[in-house]
This record gives sequence, structure tokens and C-alpha cells, in this order.
Amino acid sequence: MAELKTKLNDGSVTDYLNSITHDGKRQDSWTIVEMMQNVTGKEPKMWGDSIIGFGSYHYKYASGREGDWFVVGFAPRKQNLTLYIMPGFERYDGLMQKLGKHKTGKSCLYINKLTDIDMTVLEELVRQSVEHMEGN
Repeated sequence: MAELKTKLNDGSVTDYLNSITHDGKRQDSWTIVEMMQNVTGKEPKMWGDSIIGFGSYHYKYASGREGDWFVVGFAPRKQNLTLYIMPGFERYDGLMQKLGKHKTGKSCLYINKLTDIDMTVLEELVRQSVEHMEGN
């Protein structure tokens, strides 16, 4: 079985975010860090080279593959801000309809910039997904 490359490490979140050259993306990233830290009560941690995660949980698939992953996180990618909402989006239809301009993958929420979305709705989405992942 291949080993997961994206792992929790002791990289500096501050150094990583300050290295973002695009002013708007850097500012949006700091806003997301603050919001996710407020929602989770956890410190931001680097996962791999480019993902900032909050909290962690252990998973084990029926195949026997297992590992650790963050409860919620994001990555400031070149094309967009990618937020990782681990339960996916099916249970959050009402919030997703009110969020604003976005795209989704299985557990990925793609946003171009925070001014495209309603931050109150995003915070509630993050809050509900964290509560789901933590079994609350």
C-alpha cells in the first residue's frame, strides 16, 4: 500500500502564508485561518507543503488502509482557495445554496476570493462540518 504523502508536520503556517505573493489571496488566507481557528478552537498546522489543517482524526477503511487527517483545512492554490470539508456537501444543501460563487468536488470547496461568498454562511458550513466530524 502506498503511504500518504500529505502528513502533519512542524512547518510554519505564518511563514507559508506570508510567502503568498498575491496580496488578496494572502489576506483571504489569513481570514480563513482566523475563522477556522475560532470555529475549531485548534491551532493551525501544516499538512504537507501547502495545506493548513485544524484538529485531526484517525480513519480506517475496510481495505485496511488507515491514517490521520485534519478535521477541516484549506490550501491557497494558484487558481483558487480550496477548503476541505471532510463530510462532503450533501447534508449542507441549504447552506450551499446561500454561499455564493463556488464549485465543489467530493470534499473540496473551491472559492476564487472571499468577496465572492457570504462569510457568515461559510463559517456555519465549517462549524457544522466540524461538529459532524467530532460527533457532536
